[in-house]
Amino acid sequence: MRSRIAAAGFAALLSGCSLAPRHVQPALPTPLEYPPETSPEGGTRSAAEIGWREFFRDPRLQALIASALENNRDIRIAVARIEEARGQYRVTDAARLPGIGVGGSATRQRIPLGSIAAGSIGGVGTGVGTGTGGGAVVTDPDGGAASTPNAIVTNNYSVNVGVSSFELDFWGRVRNLSEAARNSYLATISAERAFRLSLIRDLATAFLTSRELAERAELADRTLASRREGLRIAKLRLDAGVTSALDYRQAETLLTQAETELAALRNARVQTRNQVQLLVGRPIVETELPDALTLKDQGIVRDIGAGLPSALLVNRPDIVGAEDQLRAARANIGAARAAFFPSISLTGSLGFASTDLSSLVGSSGLAWSFGPSIRLPIFDWGATKGNLTVAQARENIAVANYERTVQGAFREVADALAGRRYLAEQIAAQERATEAQRNLANLARLRYQNGVAQYIEVLDAERNLFAAEQALITLRRQDLQNLVSLYIALGGGLRAG
Repeated sequence: MRSRIAAAGFAALLSGCSLAPRHVQPALPTPLEYPPETSPEGGTRSAAEIGWREFFRDPRLQALIASALENNRDIRIAVARIEEARGQYRVTDAARLPGIGVGGSATRQRIPLGSIAAGSIGGVGTGVGTGTGGGAVVTDPDGGAASTPNAIVTNNYSVNVGVSSFELDFWGRVRNLSEAARNSYLATISAERAFRLSLIRDLATAFLTSRELAERAELADRTLASRREGLRIAKLRLDAGVTSALDYRQAETLLTQAETELAALRNARVQTRNQVQLLVGRPIVETELPDALTLKDQGIVRDIGAGLPSALLVNRPDIVGAEDQLRAARANIGAARAAFFPSISLTGSLGFASTDLSSLVGSSGLAWSFGPSIRLPIFDWGATKGNLTVAQARENIAVANYERTVQGAFREVADALAGRRYLAEQIAAQERATEAQRNLANLARLRYQNGVAQYIEVLDAERNLFAAEQALITLRRQDLQNLVSLYIALGGGLRAG
């Protein structure tokens, strides 16, 4: 009894053995803090705590994001890959437990007497004997065998419960394979969450671009109407001999500039609308959507704190997924190392066998079998060593990929923080420049009307004003887009609200 207890304890000890390297999170390959110039005052809220419905205030954008998260085809592919990885994990994990199956059979067999006499068959079922004179005699009154002049016919029945080739996981090979499959499954979940964030970012960027193009097109429309009126007046002045043909042609140039810009903006709007529809994953019916807000009224949350770079390790799903892949790679090393040691498997069955179906179950028909097997690698031309080399190389790749993902996340946050600060300064400067250019254009028109200046001054002032107004709209879009990038880079957007 003591020896059995000791053997059981030894087996339990070995079953807990693992040859995989211990998982240690790689050191942070970035500075411990973001650059001071990228962290202006005012950011206090955590991006991870702000749902995307709270972050985006535009009702049309909210409706588009909700539809995209439901209908986007890449999202569906990501979800299907999660199911695939979950199924693979279940398959691999099931090998840690013995597979139990129930089987049964019924066989009716005819054996020629000549083959028995020749010794080619070792024997037949119990209760059958042979006689003389070229015939067979049935000694079993229940009919287990019947005789014919030249052969014996027998019936055999069996039913059993068995375990087929269950590996005793002394070295943790099966357990490490299961752990690798589990972490690969978790990595697919993180990949799906990371794609959701990128989808929200891409859709918001396309939407804001469409709003920019719409506002620039409205500005071009107003400018075009104004310049058509200016060209009409220039024509009247030309016909009256008050002005020269040069002034008229210069006014015509202003008109064509606005027409060219408007055509380009309309083309870009169509392309952006097609991009939004692709991201949403279904046709967009404009009448079913709420009205969109202007760029100035978007109300996107600005009060976001950057925190420390170490917070990205838990808030960014792409970093979490990269670490899951690293865990899986290290578990595969443990499985590859275990292949150098003996592998012990067990097979066994317990059941009943009889030549008569009516007496199949009973103590007289009890049958069992038990068979351990061992496999010890001796020489395989370096295949086992090669598998370990592959596993170790993949671990090195996973470490580098993890560090690269962390570095990329740090850069995204630092860039967005710098953008939040300096784009605000650009917008303020551009607003002053636009106002100054508007005053300059008004002054140039007055000077021209009073005959003090040539029309070329009006031409230059109008062109510069139009360009300044267009640039101001673009800067406002860039500022909002940068806030979206900061929000996603810090791990925001995983909650709806």
